[in-house]
Amino acid sequence: MSKNILITGASSGFGRDTAETLAGAGHQVFASMRDIGGRNRPHADALQTRGIHVVELDVTDEASVEHGVASVFAKAGHLDVLVNNAGIGSAGISEAFTTEQLRALFDVNVFGVQRMLRAVLPAFRQQGHGLVINIGSILGRVTFPFFGLYGASKFAIEALTDSYRYELSKLGIDVVLIQPSNYPTNIFASAQLPSDTARSPGYGEIGAVPGKMVETLMELFKSDNAPNPHDVAEAIAQVVEQPDGKRPARLVVGQSFGTDVINAQAASIQAQLLESLGLGQLAEA
Repeated sequence: MSKNILITGASSGFGRDTAETLAGAGHQVFASMRDIGGRNRPHADALQTRGIHVVELDVTDEASVEHGVASVFAKAGHLDVLVNNAGIGSAGISEAFTTEQLRALFDVNVFGVQRMLRAVLPAFRQQGHGLVINIGSILGRVTFPFFGLYGASKFAIEALTDSYRYELSKLGIDVVLIQPSNYPTNIFASAQLPSDTARSPGYGEIGAVPGKMVETLMELFKSDNAPNPHDVAEAIAQVVEQPDGKRPARLVVGQSFGTDVINAQAASIQAQLLESLGLGQLAEA
């Protein structure tokens, strides 16, 4: 059955691939991004030629979110799926990032998700069904040194996703977290780098490690053994097609680095916790 689907951060990377994959499967897709009349115009034009609706939407701007979501409902009449994909990366000595940089990171990766949910959920609740897919990361479960601030934003998405899934479980709304591993997308090329560079020399040889880690990743991404980022789009398409109430809480895509083990352990602990609080029913669809 064809669904109406809104995807944030769809100009490139996972979002762009997911928009094209879902449209190819027969769904009506609304691909949102910033600045469709400027720097993202080539991306917007390319998506439109494939029959995908393009929506101007900046997840860091409350008014832009409200206007963009309203335009989707005006065009489609209703929405079935929200994919919270918009995000930015971050890599480097944690101390060398300013507070303003961390605020900007969370504004997209965490606050942007909250803005989108507040804009969409009233309609989902009114219609009695809907699917939210949040794009997290394995770095929301395991920590790579020098990627900790980005990971902190994805750890936040773990808690946010769980809480929304419990709270919406009796309202016909599924909430699923996708946890991608390392994939060759532009999130590394466009990642935040520390702006307070005077801090890094104090770390001596350790200060050179982040650059070497990124170089190693770039070499992997150019090799014959590079992971295929299309895996993520396929995983999202799989979740969209699954029956309501039967979808997994989380789905690791790519090399797990132990994330799947932590997921299983956390699920057991969470189930026991909810039971102890007398809220075990919220863990059931």
